[in-house]
Amino acid sequence: MTGDATDPKGLIREAYRIDGITAGECRSIFLDWALSMPQGPDLKQSISTLLDRYSAEPDDHPMTLTLREGLSTAPDAKRRGGRRARLDRG
Repeated sequence: MTGDATDPKGLIREAYRIDGITAGECRSIFLDWALSMPQGPDLKQSISTLLDRYSAEPDDHPMTLTLREGLSTAPDAKRRGGRRARLDRG
């Protein structure tokens, strides 16, 4: 499989071709795609480009939903627990 700068391995293209693909499989493919992207590109721009490219696909296709989730901003990481939290309870 070969692709272009937005989908170098053609992973997203192939995901749209798989009949009956699940959301979990799409998330796994998306992770592989993100890890295969060259260092430094604007991934959100690449995701937007892919969404435009596959806009003819159904809105409820699992890969479309996964790509849309990829555009959302991740929540800030919050520390949970640790020594201080345990000591403060006592």
